[in-house]
Amino acid sequence: MEPVQTVTIEVPFTIRKRGGRRQVITPDGASAWVSPRARIDSTMIKAIARGFRWRKLLETGVYGTIDEIAKAEKINPSYVSRVLRLTLLAPSIVEAILDGRQPAEMTLAGLMEPFPVGWREQLEAGYGGI
Repeated sequence: MEPVQTVTIEVPFTIRKRGGRRQVITPDGASAWVSPRARIDSTMIKAIARGFRWRKLLETGVYGTIDEIAKAEKINPSYVSRVLRLTLLAPSIVEAILDGRQPAEMTLAGLMEPFPVGWREQLEAGYGGI
């Protein structure tokens, strides 16, 4: 009878929550064993849609200030302003998010942080990753 040999295999990966679902993220350069597919982040899409809706309400005069929107929606004015800022994202970034082609490291929390207003600067800063 031959002796039993033990083989240890290390597989580096990270598990992140995206849009309420868990997703396995492989390190750069590692090949994924499944074909890449769209990673639709419904939370990110809802926030962007909400931002565009609020912007339209401001532009059409339904509301005059961010504070009025916050009061009507019963949420914090600073949250309203951060979500409204998402309407300043470059169209290619918004399109990638809607298609589920955004980089794995792009999260709503990250997008809610201040980012460059210029579209070219956003893409150069890595917000596009597209």
